[in-house]
Amino acid sequence: MAHTAAALGLTKPNVVEPLQVSFAAIGIEPSDWEGDVLAVAVTEKDLCRSPCSSFENAVLKRLDSQLGGLLSEASAEEDFAGKAGQLVVLRLQGQGFKRLGLIGLGRSAPFTAAACRGLGESFASVAKSARAGSAALALASPGGIHGEFKPNAAAAIASGTAIDLCRTVLGLYEDNRYRSESNKVHLKHVHLIGFGYGPEVDRRLELANYVSSGVIFGKDLVNSPANVLTPVVLAEEASKIASTYSDVFTATILDEERCRELKMGSYLAVAAASANPPRFIHLCYKPPGGNVKRKLAIVGKGLTFDSGGYNIKIGAVCNIELMKWDMGGSAAVLGAAKALGEIKPPGVEVHFIVAACENMISGTGMRPGDIVTASNGKTIEVDNTDAEGRLTLADALVYACKQGVDKIIDLATLTGFCRVALGPSIAGILTPSDELHEEVAAASEVSGEKFWRLPLEESYWETMKSGVADMLNTGAIPQGGVITAALFLKQFVDEKVQWMHIDVAGPVWSHKNRSATGFGVSTMVEWVLKNSSSINEDEATQGGEELV
Repeated sequence: MAHTAAALGLTKPNVVEPLQVSFAAIGIEPSDWEGDVLAVAVTEKDLCRSPCSSFENAVLKRLDSQLGGLLSEASAEEDFAGKAGQLVVLRLQGQGFKRLGLIGLGRSAPFTAAACRGLGESFASVAKSARAGSAALALASPGGIHGEFKPNAAAAIASGTAIDLCRTVLGLYEDNRYRSESNKVHLKHVHLIGFGYGPEVDRRLELANYVSSGVIFGKDLVNSPANVLTPVVLAEEASKIASTYSDVFTATILDEERCRELKMGSYLAVAAASANPPRFIHLCYKPPGGNVKRKLAIVGKGLTFDSGGYNIKIGAVCNIELMKWDMGGSAAVLGAAKALGEIKPPGVEVHFIVAACENMISGTGMRPGDIVTASNGKTIEVDNTDAEGRLTLADALVYACKQGVDKIIDLATLTGFCRVALGPSIAGILTPSDELHEEVAAASEVSGEKFWRLPLEESYWETMKSGVADMLNTGAIPQGGVITAALFLKQFVDEKVQWMHIDVAGPVWSHKNRSATGFGVSTMVEWVLKNSSSINEDEATQGGEELV
């Protein structure tokens, strides 16, 4: 993480060596594997016993025989029934593996991406606690996964393992950059057994590694305190992505003067009270060879700290002490950019846009009742300075449309209403485009992240009308706050552009782990890849028609 020499509090992040874990899918019997920890994922059905008390499942039966009945004895003593979340680990001697773990899957193995990622996290916990250098994950019933899903299952588990072994919180996920002493992760090699093997699985595992790296980067950004990660530093991190992947990326960083020239009055009004200057970030990805068939934009809210302004956040529910997470949307954008810099999908041009600033309090700051003018000329009466994210996104969306894009997705920790409505694990999506909704839904099936579409009820716009300007920045009544926030953003998107708003206020942060989640990175990467692959499919279809 880059940092300024005069960081507030003299805090500078430690340089932490990035996690390097290699994943390989292999085709051997679990009992023949050699290494530190072998973990076997089992369902309740897998633990069924024959009349002579031996396992009916072939994998468990062979392992139990190899261990002289220790596995069946231990599972009985520990009352291990294969229920979801159950875990038992045995220390062994005289075997090719030093420890054997059983991970419960429940009644059956619902091998969705989300379930596989959860299994990867449990596996990571076993390997982490054992301080293992090598570990393997096997399925007691590999036939439970359909052949076509095995590559995705392996990749999802690889993602869960790589991400959650990086650092530990409450025994598992640890961010060591701001500790005087840090714990090392020992794991270097992971083998996946029973998930298939070959070029397609290898390709998905490589992709999972790239996505995991992007998610970890996104987590690091959100976890960084606001006295370290200022708007200028966030722009530096974006520029580093462009320089690292200079074959496909260019960076444009606009300072306050340039934003003023572009008439970004809505964005600049939010930034006006802070001693830390704003930075408008624009990364542009162009595919190798430059053959662009589709143009996309991903826009992220980039409030590196949000005090609420004169409508200051008060009370425990407002979580002012956690408002470093208010740039969670921008973290998803930049994390996705980093991953895509490695993957280099063909056919798509992608613009990654962040209007980064702080929302603070001073004599130069915007006041409730002020009227600001966005870069498309529309005027906004500010009736609440804590509804600032939409003001920054307004100018960012106008800018994105000017890039000539076909589709835009914005991600933002925009409303507490969405956390109330959908809880801590699900993001809300609002869009007038059914096609775009279907694309993101398909991407989320692969990523394992959870979304729920909310109605974009146009009649609610009546509550957003101002008596002295084109619009208010918050509704006259609090009900439907997620919807009115999205309707506000819609005023700054060209009608010809497909657009979706994603409110990530709930899932961007884990209160249980006291850490960022990296939410949104995986789905945005999958969305771009699906647009890239659909271009290739269209070209193949057209080519076939011409031949006919």
